[in-house]
Amino acid sequence: MNCIIVDDEPLAREGMLLLLQDIGNVTVKGCFNGVKKAREFLNENEVDLIFLDIEMPGINGLDFALSVPRETLIIFTTAYSQYALKSYEVEAIDYLVKPIEKDRLLSAIEKALTYHNLLKGKGGEMEGVENEYMLVKSDRRYHKILFTDIRYIEGLKDYVVIHLDESKMVTAMNLKTIHSNLNTKQFVRVSKSYVVNLSHIDSFDNHTVYIKSAEIPVGDVYRKDFFELYLGRSQPDKL
Repeated sequence: MNCIIVDDEPLAREGMLLLLQDIGNVTVKGCFNGVKKAREFLNENEVDLIFLDIEMPGINGLDFALSVPRETLIIFTTAYSQYALKSYEVEAIDYLVKPIEKDRLLSAIEKALTYHNLLKGKGGEMEGVENEYMLVKSDRRYHKILFTDIRYIEGLKDYVVIHLDESKMVTAMNLKTIHSNLNTKQFVRVSKSYVVNLSHIDSFDNHTVYIKSAEIPVGDVYRKDFFELYLGRSQPDKL
């Protein structure tokens, strides 16, 4: 998987290079200190993944992320944890807070590789919805997906990723469309990029829903509806 690093801090770029040099599935094709040179490189080269800082002079990483090719994945790298929710709203696949730990980086790369391979294949198409399941056509087969098996659904580029108990399935559809076909008392949208199955929630706080190892951000726009549906009131007691 080809990647580039975009960060205005020389030490941060060098540190990321050192972290990536022993990871065999990732090849660094360029390092850039700002958006302008990175954009010029993207215009001439195919890039699978960008490690992207947020606070940079001129155009920041969040704005730049909106203009990258749809097939290019983004992992934000920043010293500021408060941008986490916004990063998912521009469809980043992960968010790393500096100083970046090797294990956390490996986890993000593993996720990027999984999604890269999923998106390289042809996404399925939803063929029908019944009371307890949906049918998705993929690889010339029809797959029966029980709603009870869906942990959560993640919007990613022009697709959604359906996270099941033991697997993932990509479907060519936007998150709003698939949510409209689900039982809205069982599946609730918690951010621009996520719909969760209420029965699979393990725990939550004011800003995050936890399902197994997944940490799913709760957006400001969706927080009130989530708490009213899940708790029967507009917000939980102070956490």
